[in-house]
Amino acid sequence: MKTCIIIPVYNHEAAISHVLAKLKSFDIPTFLVNDGSSALCTQILTDCVKQESDWLTLIHRSENGGKGAAVLDGFKVVKAMGFSHAIQIDADGQHDVNDIPVFLEAGRQHPETLILGQPQFDKTAPKSRVYGRNIANMWVWINTLSFAIADSMCGFRWYPLNAVTELSDDTDIAKGMDFDIDILVRLYWQGVEVINIPTAVQYPYDGVSHFKLWRDNLMISKTHAKLFFGMLPRIPQLLSRHR
Repeated sequence: MKTCIIIPVYNHEAAISHVLAKLKSFDIPTFLVNDGSSALCTQILTDCVKQESDWLTLIHRSENGGKGAAVLDGFKVVKAMGFSHAIQIDADGQHDVNDIPVFLEAGRQHPETLILGQPQFDKTAPKSRVYGRNIANMWVWINTLSFAIADSMCGFRWYPLNAVTELSDDTDIAKGMDFDIDILVRLYWQGVEVINIPTAVQYPYDGVSHFKLWRDNLMISKTHAKLFFGMLPRIPQLLSRHR
């Protein structure tokens, strides 16, 4: 088993150095996917990689394509380099990277399983975001006919790359903020089992959020609707997993 870390980055120049400082002690190869960031952020990412070239790699995207596009590009690169699993975390510092060993140990015991962070929010979490993800989770439970996925929007996860490659080879996975939901449901449909690990979430170092309330909620709603109609013909298959 060969594991790396993938971090999609879009204009988080104030936070990314803090995140990388916390990651360094784990000695895990880490790939920063620069998703068309500003010149300032790009320069900071370049400098970070020059200083820590023994464990950091920078992947450049010329244009901003969204979180999903960045992570999917990262998957392709690391799979081609021989990695079997990837940990995804966000660039804004909201995830507790001290839980990485817990994810790794769960992954060693269950290498074909999708391991998801189950957020434990503190007082910094905006109420609107917490309520919104509760609605998103409800739709994911409907679209999987299961409570297996405790939280569908946490960006702290551990992916088995063989399952991801099998899915992405013949499926157009969402590229924007709806990526986290879309890929989870589709991997579950594919037969991938899920483990949920409670993890603290804190909102973030730089206060930068690229979530656009109306635009992204509309996008996510469309994805839920698409998944719902994709779930209908899969009902017998999904129900059989409970037996």
